[in-house]
Amino acid sequence: MPCFSLRLFFVLLAGLLLGGRARAQAQTTEFSPRLAVPPDSLHAKNAAPLPADSLGRRFDEARVRLSLERYTRRGTIVGRGLAAFFRFTRPQQEEHGLDAVLLNRQFDKHNFKVVRRVTITPFDAFGYSLNDSLRQPRTFLERSGNALHIRTARSRIRQVLLFRPGQPLLPQALAESERLLRQTDEILDARVLVNEGTATRDSVDILVYTTDVFSITAGYELRGGPGSAIATLGDQNFLGLGHQLDNRYQYGRDLPQTWGYEATYRVPFRNFVYAQGHYFNEFESHSGGVAVQRDFYSPSARWAGAFTADIFNLRVVLPRDVPLPGQPPDFRIRSFTSQSLWVGRALRLRSYDLGYENPGRLIIAASVAHENHTTNPTATLETPAGSPDDRTRTLVLGSVGYSVRRYYKDKYLFGFGRTEDVPAGTLLSLTTGVEMNPVGPRRYFDVRIAGAGYSERQGYLYGSLNFGTFQRVNDGGWEQGLLSGQFLYFTRRYRVGNYQSRHLLSTRVTAGFNRYPAEVLLSGINSNPDGVRGFRPVGQILATSRFLANYEGTVYTPLSLLGFRVAVLAFADLAVVNERIGGGSPFGSSAPVYSGIGIGFRFRNELTVLRTFQLLLGYYPRGQLSANGLRLFESNRDSYQFSDFSFGQPSVVQYGSQ
Repeated sequence: MPCFSLRLFFVLLAGLLLGGRARAQAQTTEFSPRLAVPPDSLHAKNAAPLPADSLGRRFDEARVRLSLERYTRRGTIVGRGLAAFFRFTRPQQEEHGLDAVLLNRQFDKHNFKVVRRVTITPFDAFGYSLNDSLRQPRTFLERSGNALHIRTARSRIRQVLLFRPGQPLLPQALAESERLLRQTDEILDARVLVNEGTATRDSVDILVYTTDVFSITAGYELRGGPGSAIATLGDQNFLGLGHQLDNRYQYGRDLPQTWGYEATYRVPFRNFVYAQGHYFNEFESHSGGVAVQRDFYSPSARWAGAFTADIFNLRVVLPRDVPLPGQPPDFRIRSFTSQSLWVGRALRLRSYDLGYENPGRLIIAASVAHENHTTNPTATLETPAGSPDDRTRTLVLGSVGYSVRRYYKDKYLFGFGRTEDVPAGTLLSLTTGVEMNPVGPRRYFDVRIAGAGYSERQGYLYGSLNFGTFQRVNDGGWEQGLLSGQFLYFTRRYRVGNYQSRHLLSTRVTAGFNRYPAEVLLSGINSNPDGVRGFRPVGQILATSRFLANYEGTVYTPLSLLGFRVAVLAFADLAVVNERIGGGSPFGSSAPVYSGIGIGFRFRNELTVLRTFQLLLGYYPRGQLSANGLRLFESNRDSYQFSDFSFGQPSVVQYGSQ
């Protein structure tokens, strides 16, 4: 049995602060005094039947909730305590726009009208709902949580909006602004509306409503004893300005370095520009750097780019140097600096549909990256130049692509009932360039295709395929090839009473070709969530190619625990691994197969940054570290994430991170 971290304490503490909101999602039974009065015997034919014997009666959720509600009406200490933790009023549910419609077009009649004024109304994290304007913080815990929370500043919300007072209202600016607000880490939900009461033929007033996420995170995880632990502290909305601060400190580790520290700080600016700094120092490895970037945050974005500068001094063990049992590892030092710069331009295509903009974009981008290596840990007598990844090099790349991005709205995908934006569309890209290094120049080619569709009845289907490789200019030889593909399918949402359910199927293939001997897939198969979740192998699995298949069935219940909504899930994972040097097909005759099946509970609170907490029990027939193949483990990561169809920096697909 693993030693669960004290991080659970902080998660549950945050849940206590949220007590009433999540529990209100379940359907309740209204209290009626008639329930306490026996029926008139003269009208017994029309009266409701008497309740059955309680000893033979099945569990009745409504009866339990009614008993708790009666208790909360009492003036006792227990009754007041229950009233502070439970809320029994049923919230209003918003159904408009959640049935897989495209971007909301209800405000198209206001396109190109001048925006007179923008009224921004941010709400605290606890006790408020954009679906129910009458909701207010009621309990002591909700009010206490809001007292600890700094509400998002209007200036931060204004940074995300795609319209400004005095400017014409562009098509889809309202729907896209609402989606972008929901995509930020500090905002849970948003509504961007036109004030129809003050709208005229040539001008409009805009109303913006947002609810916050409780952004402070903290954790303390014991690592085998009180003298070894990991402490974390962060704020995803520092001072209400959207600044993100994360700190992680570990002490009590083995030599040569008994402590480790990692920190990042991210600052948003206007026009969707972000600056970030990061620092890492652990196990006699340290790195740090800064970055300034602007992404293609929306289909309306025309320019994107970034500049990064990093320094690395890493203490690594190469795969060929893995020691035998009882032998100390042979550590190598990998030191280098890295700088990169890229810029991209999105070109709008002509629309043949009057009144609507063509959603397709033709995108061109270019990048230059330089790495200066002061050490070469992969150098040997046979290969004195070592791996290309350890050589000083300059890489110049250019990309051209076609992108179509659409967004649907739905519920119960990753969240428990909140509005979620589902990306769909198409992405085609071709990247080519040249790498200059001391051994000889190399050409690079990369082709990617991805597409997704969504239907309320059929579900969500995503697929992608990517192939990239280098070619030596001197002799035309091919090396460091990589083929990767992914398939993801969500079924439609099934409803039975207050219970919702979905099924998920996912496959991922990563195959290396003509890779160097020191190159392996660093994440192996025991990564979460892309591998066999919860799997801990007996030894190292040095995969050069792999195939992964995952299934997950989730039932979202109306139950809640200390503010966390409860879901029941079952999973089945499969991994086929090729450990042959250089890569190749993952389906070789000697490729080992690893699998795992399990069940568990997922607890999620939409109002906190650490939204998901899972307790899972898995069984692994082969290769598991535990003798009986069973493992009870926890995870605070979402199972899967959507892949957007935005365009990024032209770069070489990293083999180790696949």
